[in-house]
Amino acid sequence: MSADGNDEDLFAELERRALMGLSEEDEAEAGLDLAAGLPGESPQADAADSTLGGYIEKHDRVPAFEGSDGQPYTVDVDTEETGDPERPAAAFLIFLRWAATGAGIMDHVESDTVATGPTPEEARRSALELSLYEVKAELDAAIERRRRELED
Repeated sequence: MSADGNDEDLFAELERRALMGLSEEDEAEAGLDLAAGLPGESPQADAADSTLGGYIEKHDRVPAFEGSDGQPYTVDVDTEETGDPERPAAAFLIFLRWAATGAGIMDHVESDTVATGPTPEEARRSALELSLYEVKAELDAAIERRRRELED
């Protein structure tokens, strides 16, 4: 606290002088980056594992999800030949449903085709570019398809 008790006035005066002293050019360069001020990894680092392939690369394992049925799943990519000369290879996601204890695989569901390519490797590479949000949406869609099949 200052000797005369006017810390708020002092702060206001310093702020006013700081803002008044900026040229328009300086003000434009002094853009506020809220993400840079947050603790933790940078947004660019977080983006590295926001895709299926990025997650696998960063964590050296496949991601796990809770499905819309409340069950635990892991995911991986598989490919198959299509027989279509326009799109010879297709990639799809396989979701393994684990026991609640994690002790064993109980079942699996598969997505529809999520990527195609001239080779299985290209189709797989394209599927690995899916965001984890897209992967989760595919899991929930596969669970819903399985539920409808069981009802019929």
